[in-house]
Amino acid sequence: MPDDSGDTPEPCLEVRNVWKVFGEKTDSVMDSDLKNASKEEILEKSGCVLALRNISFKVTPGEFFVLMGLSGSGKSTLVRCLIRLIEPTAGEILIKGEDVCRLEKKRLRRLRRTVTGMVFQQFGLFPHYTVLDNVAYGLKIRGIKKEDRYEAALKAIETVGLKGWEDSLPGALSGGMQQRVGIARSLAINPEILLMDEPFSGLDPLIRREMQDELVALQDQLQKTIIFVTHDLHEALKLGSRIAIMRNGEIIQVDAPEDVISSPADDYVQDFVQDASPAKVLRAGTIMETPVLLLYEWQGPKVAKTLLSKSDQERAFVITKDHRLKGLATHEILEALIADGAKDLRNRLIEDVPRCTPEMTVEELFPLATSSPYPIAVLDEKGKFLGDIRNRTIINSMIQDTGK
Repeated sequence: MPDDSGDTPEPCLEVRNVWKVFGEKTDSVMDSDLKNASKEEILEKSGCVLALRNISFKVTPGEFFVLMGLSGSGKSTLVRCLIRLIEPTAGEILIKGEDVCRLEKKRLRRLRRTVTGMVFQQFGLFPHYTVLDNVAYGLKIRGIKKEDRYEAALKAIETVGLKGWEDSLPGALSGGMQQRVGIARSLAINPEILLMDEPFSGLDPLIRREMQDELVALQDQLQKTIIFVTHDLHEALKLGSRIAIMRNGEIIQVDAPEDVISSPADDYVQDFVQDASPAKVLRAGTIMETPVLLLYEWQGPKVAKTLLSKSDQERAFVITKDHRLKGLATHEILEALIADGAKDLRNRLIEDVPRCTPEMTVEELFPLATSSPYPIAVLDEKGKFLGDIRNRTIINSMIQDTGK
């Protein structure tokens, strides 16, 4: 579960002890010890179906939160409970501090139309409406005048890459394009929270990968809070900043993708993720190391040569006073600088060294590692040197500890 200590931002969505039991005798389940029984026993003794059991989690603004599980795990029921498309049996669902479960119908409709947007697996487009009118529909039922809703719709259409298709009917679009219309329709109302229930599962594999890439780029641009439902582990690992793994109506583990892979909560999660490639999940910031030696540009080459020799290294990164990467120095370079009578390490350095950000995956590091004989320098968004990654580190990161 998320850590509530430190500088963790206030959640925009909080689910507290939510239950969902389908059937006519839900009280006989909730008001007795039967609620702690298995789904099978509950069904046998009460005729009720347990869909969600005591679910709790928090989502922070801008987070991409994935609900993942096999069919029947409760993930789609849960995402629908968040805005009461399905009524929870018990518990609280707080959106911006307001308990959705206590909202009267008028206020609930307003929340659905203004605060949240939802994208389903089935696109739900009106076949006789143009793309523009489909995207503008949510604003139309909100009572926004035509000129303003079309302006917002056109902006959303451009955002999802469908500019030029405004006057087309859905039947003229591919499946991936139709799904983009569905996403644009939700974006047009400018929701704070976007709920997506297996939006790509009906698409062909190639189109699905393309849509995943587009959603990643879109999220980087818009920074929406997204609750995304999927049964596909690789999709969850690719998209999620955190993943909640569900089984039989319960959340088994909530963690960052790397932690799900490296520290599964139990055998079920372990079996679930055993085929996942670490290269697609592990990040440069996780596997980078602190160099044995760092040299500084103001140091003299004789001092640098002594330090490099004592460290038993062939080369060392040179950084500036504000820790920006200047280049790479070798024994040969330092000897040349000494021969030149140089006073510092500002010249002759190898500047063409591979660089990456902490967020890059190991898979993305492969081309960098094979294109250069030098270690990969890890730099933050401001260019500050954070650490390095050597080929042996990449190889070691690919060796999974299965825990078995």
